[in-house]
Amino acid sequence: MSKKSEQAALLAFLAGAAVAAGAALLFTPKTGREVREKLGEAKDEALDKLKGCVQNAKMRSRKNGTDQMNYDGGDCWI
Repeated sequence: MSKKSEQAALLAFLAGAAVAAGAALLFTPKTGREVREKLGEAKDEALDKLKGCVQNAKMRSRKNGTDQMNYDGGDCWI
């Protein structure tokens, strides 16, 4: 695939995701406050997991004694 077609595919995916997210928010049976609270909780949980993964990666790189980051698998899913 050419770089332009990859960019177009990524842009189309992101546009579709944005439209789907907007539709989901419009058609949800919950109030705006409940949706905002739920989104805030999900964001906080994702950030906590991400911070834990970063900390774990830093600890692994220190164990190796090098400044290089050696990725050894996908054990940190958000």
